[in-house]
Amino acid sequence: MKLLILSRIVHKNFKKHIMGKHIKIIGTAYPYRGGLAEYNERLALEFVREGDTVEIETFSMQYPGILFPGKTQYGERKVPTDFSIKRTVNSINPISWIKTGKRIKKEKPDIVIIKYWIPFMAPCFGTIARIIRKNHYTKIICIADNIIPHESRPGDNLLTGYFINSIDGIVAMSQKVYNDVLHFDDKLPRALCPHPLFDNFGESITREKALSLLKLDPSFNYLLFFGFVREYKGLDLLLKALAHPAIKKMKLKLIVAGEFYTKEKPYIDLIKEFGLQDMVTIINKFIANNEVNRYFCSADMIVQPYKTATQSGVTQIGYHFNKPMLVTDVGGLSEIIPDQKVGYVVPPDDEHISEAIIDFYKNNRKKEFETNVLIEKKKFSWENMVQSVKNISHKNNTK
Repeated sequence: MKLLILSRIVHKNFKKHIMGKHIKIIGTAYPYRGGLAEYNERLALEFVREGDTVEIETFSMQYPGILFPGKTQYGERKVPTDFSIKRTVNSINPISWIKTGKRIKKEKPDIVIIKYWIPFMAPCFGTIARIIRKNHYTKIICIADNIIPHESRPGDNLLTGYFINSIDGIVAMSQKVYNDVLHFDDKLPRALCPHPLFDNFGESITREKALSLLKLDPSFNYLLFFGFVREYKGLDLLLKALAHPAIKKMKLKLIVAGEFYTKEKPYIDLIKEFGLQDMVTIINKFIANNEVNRYFCSADMIVQPYKTATQSGVTQIGYHFNKPMLVTDVGGLSEIIPDQKVGYVVPPDDEHISEAIIDFYKNNRKKEFETNVLIEKKKFSWENMVQSVKNISHKNNTK
């Protein structure tokens, strides 16, 4: 009888090893839009490729409409088919947290992954995680965009502390976030793994085709500011940099592609103040996945003049399209963009930004940087992220 029981246990463990792990991802996914959804779905696909079983538990409601700064939370795109997505979590309804937590607790997945980016989600995620952990089996692993948010609000530390105390380990995507964890828990198992490439926005197209699709004049050179526009992203610094006399003499234009999550008027006023009306093209809308390549492929360089940052998905789209990048020396951006190798790392002020732009064109740095991008981008694989999650889930939990 003992031999029979032992045989069944061995068979069950062997079968589980062959079949891979059961993974749950809790967070943004289809039908929601944006980088968080794209990240979670791309991560799920990588686990599937590794032989794991993956399900995403996304929101039935992510943000109440009154709290969402954009035009819509939803995107028009195809439903992923390599894994299942369930809309089960209401971010402000504790009953849904309890129901979701209890169900996942019974299902006993090997790992639950929660992408954390804002303290608003801490009560929801922290409560679900606490319930799941009561099965004494599932490991709750956080992949952290931010621990300390870009735009702070009262109660942020209290909320984040509640969430941190509900997890078994954390994977940070920048050194800054890795260090920020220590403000909340210096014993929590943690790992550092850079944001992987966003390679799910299509293939590169020629500059000529990209400019034609955007109806832009190919006789000009183009810089790109991409993504949601918020105050901390420093678009005002970039506009002031473009007002430099040497830059205004260049055949150069800036494309601003992304929905404004702040008032557009102050930026329009700056454009008028510095006489940049003919140098700046603003596309104030969410850029659909199938349009992303035309913006990146039309640009000579991607500019991220952020005032604060941790890491950025925009840099990883830039790497995918083999683009030189100019970033400011804030947060973890300098960890991703080696200065003078694949682009520039400069202080967050308009003078240094303008100096880098002038150097880029005056000294024809484009081909040199593009060559180095091809080498540097090999570091940022989804396989590394999957392995980091699995490694940190195996570490002893000291809580």
